[in-house]
Amino acid sequence: MRKYFVTLLVVDQRPSGIDNEVMSQVGTRITALLNDEKDIEAIFTGVSGGQSLRSVLSKLDSKQQALILGHAVPMPVVVRTRPYDETFYAEIGDTPWEEMPSASVFKAAEAAKADLGF
Repeated sequence: MRKYFVTLLVVDQRPSGIDNEVMSQVGTRITALLNDEKDIEAIFTGVSGGQSLRSVLSKLDSKQQALILGHAVPMPVVVRTRPYDETFYAEIGDTPWEEMPSASVFKAAEAAKADLGF
């Protein structure tokens, strides 16, 4: 689907549960800390230098670091994600729940329920 600029994001907490045919087509992988040996094997299947990246993966911070490897980056790189705290939501212009007009909250809740078929 590259011809049509379509991107598919595959997300799973257990990479070993993703079919091998699917994993072989994933060009860029973003991986947080993994403990299960089968999951680690699944992530590095078909990746050159995967054995040397195991030590990098094992040293990731469990809450805020991820390893990115594949087509999107010239070499594997560890990134630190930003915290999703009050500062983050203030910076993106999110209105605190307490300050939202009750009518807006009600409309949003009704729209969400309708989307889910309730």
